[in-house]
Amino acid sequence: MYEVLNKTNEEVENIDDIRKALDFALKKEKIENSVFNVIIVDNSYIHKLNRDYRNIDKATDVITFALEDEKDMILPDKMRILGDIYISLDKAKEQALEYGHSLKRELTFLAIHGFYHLLGYDHMTKEEEKEMFKKQKEVLDNYEKGC
Repeated sequence: MYEVLNKTNEEVENIDDIRKALDFALKKEKIENSVFNVIIVDNSYIHKLNRDYRNIDKATDVITFALEDEKDMILPDKMRILGDIYISLDKAKEQALEYGHSLKRELTFLAIHGFYHLLGYDHMTKEEEKEMFKKQKEVLDNYEKGC
């Protein structure tokens, strides 16, 4: 179970696309009985999160707060509390233009990227990056074929 929440003052037409991509990723990874949120925010909000929690004084495209790092965050009925994914709509728009693809593609990429962070994947080393990005690519390629 997850929610995709828009906390900006703008309408986001791609929320259903984000949900479809996440549904595909959940199925691919065989994740059941889990809870997480995707929260779409503006640059100001994500900048504050970055500054307050990561000591980075700038806006970024996506930030995740993975709760499974805390072992006591698993509920008694085996429900997994994965955490929260924050996506900057402003950054997503900038990056869609920069990379020459649609906002839909950028938002689904950022949601899937954040999802894999919640599952414990990272890209701090070349090996980790290769594994995480391979999983993301598989989800996005196969999801896009179904659309």
